[in-house]
Amino acid sequence: MPIGMLGGARTKKVLAALEANWQAEMEGCHTYKTLADRDTDPVRAQVLRHLAQAESEHAALWAERIKELGGADPVYAGSSGGAADSLASRAGGIRMALRRLEIEESRDIARYGEQLKELGDEGSIAILEHVVEDEKEHYRELGSLLRGHYSAPAGAPRIDPKAVLDELLAKRSQGRRQPGAWVGDAIYGVNDGLGAIFGIVSGVSGATLGDPAQTSHYVLLAGLSGMIASALSMGSGAYLAAKSEREIYMAEVEREREAIRMNGPEARELLSLYYQVKGLPEEDALHMVNHIASDPEQLLRALTSERLGSSEEALSNPIVSASSGALSTAVGAIIPVIPFFFMQGVPAVIAAAIVSLAAHFAVGAAKSLVTVRSWWASGLEMTVVGALEGAVTYGIGILLGKGGM
Repeated sequence: MPIGMLGGARTKKVLAALEANWQAEMEGCHTYKTLADRDTDPVRAQVLRHLAQAESEHAALWAERIKELGGADPVYAGSSGGAADSLASRAGGIRMALRRLEIEESRDIARYGEQLKELGDEGSIAILEHVVEDEKEHYRELGSLLRGHYSAPAGAPRIDPKAVLDELLAKRSQGRRQPGAWVGDAIYGVNDGLGAIFGIVSGVSGATLGDPAQTSHYVLLAGLSGMIASALSMGSGAYLAAKSEREIYMAEVEREREAIRMNGPEARELLSLYYQVKGLPEEDALHMVNHIASDPEQLLRALTSERLGSSEEALSNPIVSASSGALSTAVGAIIPVIPFFFMQGVPAVIAAAIVSLAAHFAVGAAKSLVTVRSWWASGLEMTVVGALEGAVTYGIGILLGKGGM
């Protein structure tokens, strides 16, 4: 429909939709650009920059159409880092951020599809048809990035191996364990402590409910003992796991070092193949490997990173893992016990159940930081599991208490 045939109310509706589209594309541009700047994988970063450029071009199309319809120049209202600065993206790491973006691209495709039916503005529809095709391609590219089978996208500039090498070296020292792993460990620790001690509290409460004073005494004794045991167990387990992981990694590095010493050409060819699988042309991959191989230690780090999918800097620190595991478990474990410091009998049991189930919901909601599920669904699931656990152990406690055990 020509511009002149749109009514005032209709024009306002179209302009509102177009500005929302512009805001979404600008946020996507900032998100992809920020993720590319933070990514330690140079080939993936190049794909992300291409996606950022495409989103910027889409925003320019929407801005031009808004101007044609007599609207004001849109002003970006989001963060300079886009969705990459959200807590969920920072906590979940690059792969979780990409997974969220893949979902957002599918939602954008559906939203644009609805606009194709509803906007009734020929100029906007022409843009929508172009943008929808691009968004479908973005969705496929993000899926490829997540699976690790990606290549330079169509229309992207040819990769400059020297620039890629410089970026790889500049970011090499920035490799750290993904923050999502730390958040996941903390959530696991809290959940483990909360679940275990809530079960103990429920069982002891059921067994001793006939005597309110005894209930508080035994619940505190069992709960605090269980908290200490769980925290120490989690901490020592995390320490040994992280230490073993580091020892295994260092052993693999030494094997790789020996392989490079025995057959350097084969090692360079292998690294070149890794880069070619990621999308670098053979000539560029060989050029890049030759640069890297000028320093044997640099070649070792690059090949080890590709073969093991990790770096020494990204490994868990045993002390940090032990501390976070023990502390998070202790935090979760103390929650069901708190009411018994101040209350006795049935009121204390009810209060403990309420506090514990609320904590289960909070922990489940926090899991959405490192998953793509909605916070309320994740929280509700954890609450149901906690309620079932408490009911079962409480019932077992009653039976044991009646049996005189």
